[in-house]
Amino acid sequence: MRIISRRALREFWEIHRDAEDALRSWHGDVRKERWATPADVKAHHPTASIVGNGRVVFNIKGNAYRLIVKVDYRFRRVYVRFIGTHGEYDRINAREV
Repeated sequence: MRIISRRALREFWEIHRDAEDALRSWHGDVRKERWATPADVKAHHPTASIVGNGRVVFNIKGNAYRLIVKVDYRFRRVYVRFIGTHGEYDRINAREV
């Protein structure tokens, strides 16, 4: 999968240093994936939540942070839409971000 944009992840881990290893690991793993359906995501990331509208929520660093991506299965692209703490996550609509 092609991840757009790694920059958002980097900017987040520059502020939240404890998230860097987990985000780098997530990025490396997802780059190797070839998801065609939400079921493919769940098969490789069973703790991910499919929330609709192409959005998937990943728990990062043992559920310390939330990462929302929009997946374009046809073109194998993953768009980073949100990364934040649980408090920040609670204030947004994951299906629309």
